[in-house]
Amino acid sequence: MMTQSTPPLRIAWLVWGLGALLYLMGFFQRVAPAVMTDELMRTFSINAAGLGSLSALYFYSYVAMQIPTGILADRWGPRRLLAAGALVAALGTGLFALAGSLFWAGTGRLLIGGSVAVAFVGLLKVATNWFPTRLFALVSGLALFSGIVGAVFAGPPLRLMMAWYSWRAIIAGSAVVTLAICIGTWVFVRDKPSEKGYADFVQPGATHQEVNQPGIMGGVVEIFRYTNTWLICFIPGAVVGAVLTFSGLWGVPCLATHHNLSTAGASTLTTILMVAWAVGGPAFGWFSDRVERRKTPYLWGCAVALVAWTGILRLPDLPMPLLIGLLVIAGFCSGCMIIGFAYAKESVPVHLAGTVSGVVNMGTMAGPMILQPAVGWILDQKWQGQMENGIRIYPLEAYQAGFALMLAWLLLACVLLVFTRETNCCQMVYADEQVCPS
Repeated sequence: MMTQSTPPLRIAWLVWGLGALLYLMGFFQRVAPAVMTDELMRTFSINAAGLGSLSALYFYSYVAMQIPTGILADRWGPRRLLAAGALVAALGTGLFALAGSLFWAGTGRLLIGGSVAVAFVGLLKVATNWFPTRLFALVSGLALFSGIVGAVFAGPPLRLMMAWYSWRAIIAGSAVVTLAICIGTWVFVRDKPSEKGYADFVQPGATHQEVNQPGIMGGVVEIFRYTNTWLICFIPGAVVGAVLTFSGLWGVPCLATHHNLSTAGASTLTTILMVAWAVGGPAFGWFSDRVERRKTPYLWGCAVALVAWTGILRLPDLPMPLLIGLLVIAGFCSGCMIIGFAYAKESVPVHLAGTVSGVVNMGTMAGPMILQPAVGWILDQKWQGQMENGIRIYPLEAYQAGFALMLAWLLLACVLLVFTRETNCCQMVYADEQVCPS
């Protein structure tokens, strides 16, 4: 009898790529308000706090869906999860594009965030099922890369498109693209290689998973018995919160006002930050796999990012080359957060991989969910009455006060990382047993 072979990487990448497209569109929707601030504030007659809350509605539902998404990833498989998420995302995006009031715009953002919440955890499940274990952190980093490509399209390209089309028309077009992703996912994606005629990768602890699968809430309770889960859940919110609060909402108006840049020029700088982040994710994932360490590269990435952000946010008269250089460093080192998903997966039994990924992703998105409206609230508190073309102009001191929240969280993340337990890239099978890379 002929033995089936595991799938060639080109097939694995095709299956993975359709999920990556949904993550790309999710990131596009996540960051798009940053270059639509004036248009959205005019359309819905809102101030900075209102805009921050509208943008953050995406993150509220995104975070709320992470634990259910992790559980569904373990039980449904990635195909149904990703296809359903894409369908609801298309509907939510269409609603946001057509919204005649702030209520319906907010409802659309809630639907978008809650639905694309499945994308990253679904991609991690695809990586678990379709790729060798030794590639998990690298593939996770490339997932982040695909998402940030979407954020890049929400920068200067989106700003250029808005010179020709209204924000409503552009968002409606993205709804059509998301619906196409839904159809493609249902047709081409399969949960396991065996569903396409290949041999499945043997995951450590698979037998244990089948025999001792906990109940829905039992899995959530079980992962929080491990200290690393608590720590790793809280840490990435600082890293991602800083990047997405700056590049996803408040960095563009800050740079435009206080560095004498056009909106297009400011969005170019935030795009440079996002591109560096996109490159940093796979680089940190590859390096962590290579040296078989999680804690040290994660800690160094967070520490250097903190130093770079401190320079960007606390030194107002930086020469443009130095400002760009610090943005590149901050973005690249923020890619270290991708290590957290492999770190968390290895810190709990393998049958809880999807659940713990959802919990960590919940902590990741808690950063922008909290920081975006918090910074907006501080800006309004420190506003001195200056207006331009019907839009509030905030002083530099207001931005620095708001962004101080980002620096404080990053500092705390570095401290918490010190207390995590190194896994050496060894996957936990039982509470007292690990399987290490060969």
